[in-house]
Amino acid sequence: MLCGIDEAGRGPLAGDLVMAGCILLKPLDGLNDSKKLSAKRREQLFESIISHAKYHIVKFSPLQIDTLGISACLRLGLEEIKSNMACEKYLFDGNSSFGVSGIETMIKADGKVAEVSAASILAKVTHDRDILELAKEYPEYELEKHKGYGTARHVELIAKHGYSPIHRKSYKIKSLQPTLF
Repeated sequence: MLCGIDEAGRGPLAGDLVMAGCILLKPLDGLNDSKKLSAKRREQLFESIISHAKYHIVKFSPLQIDTLGISACLRLGLEEIKSNMACEKYLFDGNSSFGVSGIETMIKADGKVAEVSAASILAKVTHDRDILELAKEYPEYELEKHKGYGTARHVELIAKHGYSPIHRKSYKIKSLQPTLF
């Protein structure tokens, strides 16, 4: 039995880092890297996955990311998934296990291995749903348009409104840094 693991929200300036571990209980059609699927298709597959899999989802807040660092959060997430998902093999999308023993890695596993594809979809849908909820609380940042990523518009809105509690302040934005000259 294989537990696929993936994350969503590693790079945005706002919102949580979401990690998911997934063990499929039956084969599912249409699984792929979540980034290669439409939002509508991801939502459909999400419902199918949660009905036909064992899974565990872990979230790290912007404050946790700022305090611990993204790598430590990823390590803690892998450890939590491993401790909550008893399995013979764990496969994480990417090239680093962040020092967690018993975690194998594979670059682009989210497009190659069904369990990792399913984890990718669980993480991405959870992340995007959370961001859309935050967009209602913080409409001035237009999160629904960029999902918290560092687009020019998002940076412009941070410059205008300042950082909010949902922003990762440790992620330095070059254009917002004071210049020495």
